[in-house]
Amino acid sequence: MKISSSQGSLRVFVSANPSMKDKVSMVTGANSGIGKVIAKELARLGSTVVMVARDPKKGEAAKTEIIGATGNPSVELAITDLSSLSDVRKLAAGFQEKHDKLHLLVNNAGLILGKRVVTPEGLEATFVVNYLSHFLLTNLLLDTLKASAPSRIVNVSSSAHYSGHMYFDDLQLGHGYSSMKSYSQSKLAQVLFTYELARRLQGTGVAVNAVHPGVVRTNWADEGGLVGLGVRLLRPFMLSPEKGAQTPLYAAISPETEGVTGKFFAKKKEKRSSKESYEGEEAKRLWDVSMQLTGLEPKPMARAA
Repeated sequence: MKISSSQGSLRVFVSANPSMKDKVSMVTGANSGIGKVIAKELARLGSTVVMVARDPKKGEAAKTEIIGATGNPSVELAITDLSSLSDVRKLAAGFQEKHDKLHLLVNNAGLILGKRVVTPEGLEATFVVNYLSHFLLTNLLLDTLKASAPSRIVNVSSSAHYSGHMYFDDLQLGHGYSSMKSYSQSKLAQVLFTYELARRLQGTGVAVNAVHPGVVRTNWADEGGLVGLGVRLLRPFMLSPEKGAQTPLYAAISPETEGVTGKFFAKKKEKRSSKESYEGEEAKRLWDVSMQLTGLEPKPMARAA
């Protein structure tokens, strides 16, 4: 099989990083795009990989492909609809029944929708899939991540967060919805969450960072209406999934990012995120609202100034 230049450069980058043998990783949105590439490279390094996917058929096909490509049989599939918070709770509970360690959580799944969709739990779907489900999943798995320290969390955000704003008076965008307004708000929420969580996890050995993978040639915008159409027309000029996976993997496994937390990365380099993303009080407000929306019980946790 011919290896493309992007696959080759990714292989060189991954092979230069430490083995993940005896480590456990979870990747959401792992049946396609950069999520599948990330899962494959973690498996290649020897990690037990839990692939979170919505579609059973595509998920099984991706799992079979990864096992065949890496020779690592320790690849698991967890079918989960991330637009359902109850499904996320089942995912976390099922994982913890089987595993007592989690060394890496990659919150990668995302979408953009051309029209406003409300989940059965009454929440706007883009906000839930891109941000709120990952907020819930991360919090449900925090004790396991702490028990596995040093461990890492990688939130795959986007440069779209630079144009985002948190509409706290209308987080579900019941008025004036647009696909980009919803998408950019959800991606800003990911960055705010990253910084707030990093503050709360100081001293635990759990690092959390956000990344912009680049504009990647995947199916994330297939339901994005006119915006999605524009994205599809530009696909020939976008990054391959292999190139897009490099920055998330850099944050996830590189010795250079060991112990680094509360940062935003692009092109495997630290970068300043949007001005609004550094608003500490806004991050705290988003945290409190997210706790309410997910029904999480607040736990005593020190928050550094």
